[in-house]
Amino acid sequence: MADQPPIVVLFGYEASPFTWKIRHALRIKQIPYTFITVPSMMPRPLLKDTFGLTYRKIPVLSIGKELYCDTSIIAEALEHFFPEAEGYQSLYPTASDGRNYRSMIRGFASYWTDRPLFRATTGLVPASVWRTSFGRDRAGLIGHKLDADKLEKKVPENTSRLDLQLSMLEPLFDQNDSPWSFSTSAPSLADISLYYQLSWGQSISKGHLINNLSGGETKDTDTEGSDVVFNVQRYPRIYTWFKTLERYLENLPDVEKRDPPFGEVLKQIKASPTLGKKSLLLPTPRSSHAELDRKCGLEEGALVSVAPDDTGRDDPSVGTLVALSPEEVVIEPMPLDQAAKVDVRMHFPRLGFTVRRVDKSKL
Repeated sequence: MADQPPIVVLFGYEASPFTWKIRHALRIKQIPYTFITVPSMMPRPLLKDTFGLTYRKIPVLSIGKELYCDTSIIAEALEHFFPEAEGYQSLYPTASDGRNYRSMIRGFASYWTDRPLFRATTGLVPASVWRTSFGRDRAGLIGHKLDADKLEKKVPENTSRLDLQLSMLEPLFDQNDSPWSFSTSAPSLADISLYYQLSWGQSISKGHLINNLSGGETKDTDTEGSDVVFNVQRYPRIYTWFKTLERYLENLPDVEKRDPPFGEVLKQIKASPTLGKKSLLLPTPRSSHAELDRKCGLEEGALVSVAPDDTGRDDPSVGTLVALSPEEVVIEPMPLDQAAKVDVRMHFPRLGFTVRRVDKSKL
């Protein structure tokens, strides 16, 4: 990227756990960025009108005119464009045994903290939230109606599931060579991924942040929440690690500029240089498997849909395929009824997403 990097803008909201994952990553890497608040539920006219983005999940990060959707690829983009060689702390520091556990750490986040652990912590959301517009919005995201009364009765069961997760994680911190997971020399993406889930789960289970989460339709409360299982007596090692990382983050300089006038931000986005084709894709060990991609109909210039394979499947992002690697897909979004204010390219991970060719005649 150029000597003067393009503006970095994070779109999210205060009660979004995945937004906090990236806020922590930006702070650890000490990347200056602008935070723009968007609603906790659809519609999000700022994203749709500005970029032609219909993707439902949050956060979204822009690096200039490039939009990165999903925290797994956002983390990789931050690591690539703001590397250790240029003075930014790595999300994958070397471990005490001299090894780099990047692949394991990425898998730890994608397959553990962001999925089964998240299912446990999100099961602690107070039932009052599910009785609001937020509950109806998330029913649309998930694809079925949410019964607030049933979810309320399941909170003890989900608290037990959190206890199971903590029991499995406790031995990870039974070490003397480093205070961090995977024995790294500094906090890694693994620490960030585990921390944001436990921190958010602790807050949301007590009823903190639910006013923000519900768009103001509920009031925050202050109950015992997850403290019944997540405490220093029951899990001393993981609790000590949690407090150590909490202090570590608090002592880092703040790098966030929060909610300036968006017109000013938009000017900076429009003025940002466009990435050339060679730098468009994040580096991977191998390039795209051209033969397999061709058999799947994934050729440059094809109209494709990109959708998560878990929730949000019914709201795909549709656009022209610009570039493809084993791990990433880049599209130019299909024009909507109202022209976008800035032409962007959207980047999605292939892991956890489905990419399919679209028949134009069926649109």
